[in-house]
Amino acid sequence: MTHFLIQYIEWGVQHAALWGFLLVFTLMTVESSFIPFPSEVVMIPAGFLAYRGALLFSSPFLDLVLVIFFGTIGSIFGAYINYFLFLKLGRPFLYRNAKYFFLSPASISRAEEVFNRHGDIATFVCRLLPGIRQLISIPAGLARMPIFRFTLFTALGAGIWSAVLALTGYYFASLTQDLSYAELVVKGRENIQHNLPWLFLGLSAIIVVYLLLHRKIMVTNTEAPK
Repeated sequence: MTHFLIQYIEWGVQHAALWGFLLVFTLMTVESSFIPFPSEVVMIPAGFLAYRGALLFSSPFLDLVLVIFFGTIGSIFGAYINYFLFLKLGRPFLYRNAKYFFLSPASISRAEEVFNRHGDIATFVCRLLPGIRQLISIPAGLARMPIFRFTLFTALGAGIWSAVLALTGYYFASLTQDLSYAELVVKGRENIQHNLPWLFLGLSAIIVVYLLLHRKIMVTNTEAPK
């Protein structure tokens, strides 16, 4: 699918100066919903174009910030589609009609299991995991997770992932401008996979801090006089 989509991304690049941010928002909305779509083919080229000054403001830093912003907002909007859709439709409907949403009962069950065990932190961490990024918003809707918490943890995870991808494209643009977009996406994905241990190490630290703070708050609330 990646190589199939790249030809359309290359077409979009021709109009990036005017429509680049809208394309990033739209495609990341699609990617974050239940439609399978690799975010690498959007955010890595967008970061590349930002460095080249090929987007609306022709300012590498400003355009990079806006690429990450619109990528994150698009991801949140796509997650809202899943959240509110399945909050409304419910669990039995989802399992009966999973194939029409490009899902399998096994993948839905796995996403529910992860969410039910880990709740808030699962919403954050799973936004960084290929194959389950889109799915985690479904059990959040089924469980009627409070919308503020859902938005917060989705935004944190989606923001980090958008930044990682955009900065990868930005980095490669600083090295060379001779890469085709297909080569850029492939090399970008390889670079991210090579550095995944560092990303997961950082995530582990965040999770530990969150759990310690959460435990401290719970203990404080329990011991508070009534």
